This record gives sequence, C-alpha cells and structure tokens, in this order.
Amino acid sequence: MKKKKILLKLLILISVCMMPFLFLQSKKADAFSNQVIQRGAVGNDVIELQTRLKNIGFYHGKIDGVFGWSTYWALRNFQYEFGMPIDGLAGATTKAKLVKATKYSAQTQKPPNNSPNNSPNNSPNNSPNHPPAANTPNGFSSNDIQLMANAVYGESRGEPFTGQVAVAAVILNRVNSALFPHTVSGVIFQPGAFTAVADGQIWLTPNQTAKKAVLDAINGWDPTGEALYYFNPATATSPWIWSRPQIKKIGKHIFCK
Repeated sequence: MKKKKILLKLLILISVCMMPFLFLQSKKADAFSNQVIQRGAVGNDVIELQTRLKNIGFYHGKIDGVFGWSTYWALRNFQYEFGMPIDGLAGATTKAKLVKATKYSAQTQKPPNNSPNNSPNNSPNNSPNHPPAANTPNGFSSNDIQLMANAVYGESRGEPFTGQVAVAAVILNRVNSALFPHTVSGVIFQPGAFTAVADGQIWLTPNQTAKKAVLDAINGWDPTGEALYYFNPATATSPWIWSRPQIKKIGKHIFCK
C-alpha cells in the first residue's frame, strides 16, 4: 500500500511538471493546421500566415484570409531570405520556420533612435522586426545585392559592362513597376522571367564586375531608358517579345518597354 501511494504521488508530480510543456506544444500546434497552404487557399490558416508574414515585414497587404498573389510573393520572399526552397507553399518546414521567426521577432526590442535601422532610406523589409540584413544604397539589403549580382552574371556575363548595368536596371525597373512583384527576389524568381533562373545559371558565383554593375544601377544609372524587358534577337523565339516597343540595343540585347 505504501509503495502504491508513493507511485501515485510520483505520477501526480510528473503530470504537474509536464502540463506547461504540453500547453506550449498545443499552442504551437494550434498556430497552423497540418495542411499545406498554397495559392487559392482561404480561411484561418491563411490569416495566420498573413499575420506572421506581416509581423516580420514581408507581407504588406490586407489580412483577409485569402491566399492571393501578394501573399504568394511574400511567402516566397520569406523562404528566400531564410535559405529555404522557394516554392510559395506553406508546408510543415516553412510553417515551423515562420513560427520561430515571429516568436523571435516578438521578443526583439526596438533599436534606439540613432540606430541605422531608423534611417528614412530603409525599406519595409529592413524594419526593426525584420531579420537583420546589412543595408546598402537606397535601402536594398545585402541579399538583394547578391541576388541581383547572381542574375546579372547568369544573364549577361559575356556582355559589355554597360550591358550588365542595363540588365540590373531592368530588374530595378520591374521592382518599381505595378506590373511586377515589388521585391528583388519576387521579380527575379517570377516564373518564366529570366533564363538564368530556368537553366540554373542564377546560382553561379558572380564576379566583381557583376556586383559593380548592380551598385551602379542602384545608384541611378539606367542605360536602357526605363526598359522593362530585353531579349537576344539571335536566340529569341517568342513572337510576343518582338512585339514590344524597342528602346535601344546594348551588346547582344535589345531593350524594350
């Protein structure tokens, strides 16, 4: 009888100790359901997704529970910034990373008034709640610069320097256009937008010339005359691109509106 009482007390003690852990696990699981969330989805899972993406500066739209294009690109940008496979799907791994990132963000204190993060030139993605990133001219992050350099190198490493700046300028012109995603990663990874993404050359290591071309474009040099498209007339097979109003030819590329 005495052993039974001791065993009962031990079980009660273990249960009491485990309650906070079980509660926290339940709360974490309740953040999302187990389904993979993708474009076209609606409901509470999407609200949770939009809220968390907005909390860390990736989503700037209305929290309406509708997984549209703005949510899709915000999620892809989050996946890119956190080194995840970029597929625009909120599966188990992406959700776990998002929960962890937003938990960290909620505990992050705002920087003092003299912090570089309070500069008016910083973009929304460099807000105090966003994962740290080194800033460069006009508020572009170091990740933006690196990705643009990868794209310029993959698309135009055989072109003259002016032609490489021109490719970088097209990327920036698209970011600033209402016709395209409003982030560097969104523009570059838009399906079918760049050959270098399709054939994997986006992941080649860029040289210093490509990086300098990106910085020159960011600092205002646009040799294209505000072009949104370009193509190589020797290899282009799309009738549509030939229909675009042409601005000028730089190297092997024709730049268009």
